[in-house]
Amino acid sequence: MKEKLILVMVDGLNYDTSKEMGYMKALEEAGKANFYKVKAELPTLSRPLYETILTGVIPIEHGVVNNQINRLSKEENIFSIVKNNGLRTGAASYYWMSELYNTTPFDKNKEMYTEDAGKNIQYGRFYCEDNYPDSHLFIDGEWIRKKYDPHFLLVHSMNVDDCGHKYGEDSIEYRNSARNIDKILGEWLPLWIDQKYQIIVTADHGMNADKTHGSISKKEREVPLWFIGNCFNLIDKKELSQLHIAPIICRTLGVRQGAKMPEVETLFLEGEM
Repeated sequence: MKEKLILVMVDGLNYDTSKEMGYMKALEEAGKANFYKVKAELPTLSRPLYETILTGVIPIEHGVVNNQINRLSKEENIFSIVKNNGLRTGAASYYWMSELYNTTPFDKNKEMYTEDAGKNIQYGRFYCEDNYPDSHLFIDGEWIRKKYDPHFLLVHSMNVDDCGHKYGEDSIEYRNSARNIDKILGEWLPLWIDQKYQIIVTADHGMNADKTHGSISKKEREVPLWFIGNCFNLIDKKELSQLHIAPIICRTLGVRQGAKMPEVETLFLEGEM
């Protein structure tokens, strides 16, 4: 039976704040999740790092080096690889994902609800407002999961990033937005774990006290990464590269990784899958 994987991307969540998320810490302490630090690639901006996470290629090479570059991905990406292997893809996410992997520019009147087996993201629910509630987003993701049963599902939340831009990283609002996504994860992850999904939870970039990101500071570059599932028996390592995420997803789903993705076999214990 093919493994199925859910990637949760919490936009703008930095590593230091993530360490205080109680439910995710409980999974770690119970031996049900492995927690790592990731150093985000540069620049620490959303659209470049969406492309990096989903292709395993650094921004300087894939060419999406700022949020104003609006074009389709030119790289082998998780959605195209999974689709081309005859598997199903889905996403509940910010509309920039649709612009990277389906159609650009995004037409919300036509593409907010996507059901098209010929597209890279075959089944999508895309939102356009940064304050679209995370609680609603996860319901969208679960609807896609139950209706279309994708092998790869992206659930991409924006509220932590939105609070960071409004109030800064060192604020009650930012910390509470992280606590809220932790609560939401505590609602949905037990169901997905029970359904035998492999799950990755991570962030694209962090946030600084100046209410922004895009630079090289620790608060902006260091982000969390959790692996949940029996396919992630990695060697004892505290920090991973953001470039490792895409090939690990390919390995887990049993599909050929992109030619530009780094090899990850040495990260796994010998003989483990």
